[in-house]
Amino acid sequence: MPTGQIRKALSGFYYVYDQGELIQTRARGVFRKRGQSPLVGDFVTYTFDGENDGVVTEIAERKNELVRPPIANVDQALLVFSATEPDFNVHLLDRFITVIEGYAVDPVIIITKMDLLSPEQEAGVRQEALYYEKIGYSVIYTSIGDADLTQQLNPMLVDQVSVLAGQSGVGKSTMLNTLLPELALKTGEISMALGRGKHTTRHVELIEVGGGLLADTPGFSTFELDHIEKEELGSCFIEMRELSCKFRGCLHLKEPGCAVKEAVEEQTIAQHRYDHYLQFLQEIMDRKPRY
Repeated sequence: MPTGQIRKALSGFYYVYDQGELIQTRARGVFRKRGQSPLVGDFVTYTFDGENDGVVTEIAERKNELVRPPIANVDQALLVFSATEPDFNVHLLDRFITVIEGYAVDPVIIITKMDLLSPEQEAGVRQEALYYEKIGYSVIYTSIGDADLTQQLNPMLVDQVSVLAGQSGVGKSTMLNTLLPELALKTGEISMALGRGKHTTRHVELIEVGGGLLADTPGFSTFELDHIEKEELGSCFIEMRELSCKFRGCLHLKEPGCAVKEAVEEQTIAQHRYDHYLQFLQEIMDRKPRY
């Protein structure tokens, strides 16, 4: 049976990419009975039903799945933050990174509107971002509508399924327009009263760009930690997961022989990162039990 990848979902149809062609398919009824639904990004087996149409018969095991946008098997998230309007915010950045790491997706940090900063402000933003580069994340600095962004980003897109995410009003739609000019997304002005942008919802499609695939809609409209358990939180912090604590399942609170607390004292883990870890841990522990 032929296999391919769902590149677009629209009005109950799934468009499966197979050897350079898009095959229009529907899903078997059995998926509904199982409470399953094919997602863009899924690798599927399908059969032909008539000359051009097909039926999805099997969905391969997923590496991960996101809710917004509804997409599976994502490799990386391009996290878009602005240097100003709204101001660069490491607390929000750490929340976004934690949520994305919890989905087993690699973050790439993109800081826009650098051209709006004074030299002193620019130095401050770069200093804050330097820590994230040191712990292993890619950081890209750019301006809204910067034509060079494509050259900077394309090497990172090769062989990756990427989604765009980040704060509202930071220029995600403009960035999508730069990377995928054929989209001509409506860019929303910042709503000054709310301090966040207006966004439009669309169907999800994976579009080839830079030797990889990019979702054509910004995602992650909420950044809750619902999918992360307290024992998993440490592994969502890249500089913590390499460390071996004395006790298995250490929550890095008051346990003796905690390598994370030692690293914070030695300043190899930034204090703000540990503080945010503690805040997120408390949030998870305060969560109502799910049955």
